[in-house]
Amino acid sequence: MDGVPEPHSGWTFLTNHARVLAAIADDHNARIRDIAAHCRLTDRAVQKIISDLEQDGYLSHTREGRSNTYRIDPGKILRHPAEAGLGLTVASLLSLLAHDEAGRTAPSDERETSA
Repeated sequence: MDGVPEPHSGWTFLTNHARVLAAIADDHNARIRDIAAHCRLTDRAVQKIISDLEQDGYLSHTREGRSNTYRIDPGKILRHPAEAGLGLTVASLLSLLAHDEAGRTAPSDERETSA
């Protein structure tokens, strides 16, 4: 994917913050440009999202040479009052996203038998 990602109009089920967090969960050493390409966002948008997540304690990073290693706080309660009241955590969100990703990448015959 070269340059600016394709624009998207309309609504989606997941926020860009959730997408970036899930991409980091998949690869704690991912570069911003790789996260941006995966999430179909600009590098600048990913930088802003990472900054938001770090500011609120959902994410931290350590610098290792020229790269970053990210650490997600899995016990952090989700921000929206509807989720916070239920005690839903980052780990529960990522678990749902990982389960969904596994289902999408499984061969079609495996998905049919597990449904």
